[in-house]
Order: sequence, then structure tokens, then C-alpha cells
Amino acid sequence: MRNLLRLLPFALLLTGCDNNSAPAAFTPEMASFSNEFDFDPLRGPVKDFSQTLMNEKGEVTKRVSARISEEGCFDLLDLHDVQNSTGATLLLDANYYVDADTQQKKILLQGKCQLAGMENIGLTWETDDKGFIVVARGKGVAVSYRYDAEGYPLGKTSTSGADTLDIVSLPSKDARKKLDYTSTSALNGKAIGKVVQACDYDRHDNPVSCQLEVEDDSVSPAIQQRYTIENKIEYY
Repeated sequence: MRNLLRLLPFALLLTGCDNNSAPAAFTPEMASFSNEFDFDPLRGPVKDFSQTLMNEKGEVTKRVSARISEEGCFDLLDLHDVQNSTGATLLLDANYYVDADTQQKKILLQGKCQLAGMENIGLTWETDDKGFIVVARGKGVAVSYRYDAEGYPLGKTSTSGADTLDIVSLPSKDARKKLDYTSTSALNGKAIGKVVQACDYDRHDNPVSCQLEVEDDSVSPAIQQRYTIENKIEYY
């Protein structure tokens, strides 16, 4: 018992240091995939997760789920846009993502698990020296992406012909609450929308549930909608 008591202050000291440590950064794969497949990026040793978007009536409008290896590669990605009746289940197979039903090759990978291109539509992705996707190029379309020092996606600029769509995401100043953000959209310099999100977080600084307010200024009068996001996350 005496030896156990001697260890307690040291254990408490370690616990205190852990609580005060900096939050985990976003990996290049997590940040890049969240940009391309439209979900909130997560931190830390995530094993699998699901994100479910529900409207004010409680109806599911979108669901994204994934299984991730200990190396941080997306082994499985399940995408369902319930509102528009579209979806796909992608499985990692060597250096491709294949359709789970047809086994058709859908996405070419670079390295172990970063996106490289979609050959059937002529889309390619380019990465920086840290492995983050910074540019996507397709037929008549180019998209550039921005990240902060922790790998959090700060928005993107898309150009198609004479049109430029700029999306800017401003996260909370609290480093542990990055998914509390305000995002604005502008088409050719004219504001067309705004999104504000606020979340509750778990011990890994990942969102458990979020409230999302969306304002669409591209129509008159402007449309405002509210959504709830429910996250289920399992860790290694």
C-alpha cells in the first residue's frame, strides 16, 4: 500500500500533463477526404465513425461512415445522400478504391492511401510536401484548398470558366473546438451563403453532436435552415 501511495502523485502529474497537452493535428488523409467527401474531419486514433445529418423534422438527409486503419488509411468509405437518393460504398483494394457492389475501380491512390485521381472523368489531385491535397483538376474545373498549421481545412476556391466560387471557413479560436466554425461562400465576389456550426466534444476533441445553421443568400428571400449532426466514433 505504501508503494502504491508513492506512485499516486506521479500518476496524477501525468494525468495533468495529458489534459494540458496540445490537441492532435488532423492527418493529411482525414483533412483531404473531408474536403472531397463533405464530412467533418476528426482527430486522433479513430477506428471507425459515422456522421448523420438531420433536418429540423428529425429526418436523415445525409450519412457518411468510414473504417480507418491504425495507419490512418480509409479502408472503407460509405456515402449516402438520402435527400437526393445517391450513394456509394468504396473499399480500399491495393492502390484503388473500388465499388463494393460491382468491384469497379473508382479512385486511383497515391502512396498508401491518399487520393490521386478518377480516371473515368479525368480528375486528378495534387498534394503538397506534407501530403495534403492542395489542388484538384478536372475538365474545365480547378479547385485549390487551404489548411491551417494543424491541418484543419480553411476552405477552397473553385474556378469553372468565368466563375469563381470561394469558400472560407473560420474556426473557433479555441484549438480544441475547431469544428465550431463560421463558413462563408461567395460567387464571383458576391456573398451567396453562410454556415455556422457549434458542437459538443469528446475527450479527443472530436464533435459528438453539432448544431448547424445554413443561410442561402443565392435566392430571394434568403432561406435559413437548421440541422443536427450526430457523430458516433470508435477509437483504437
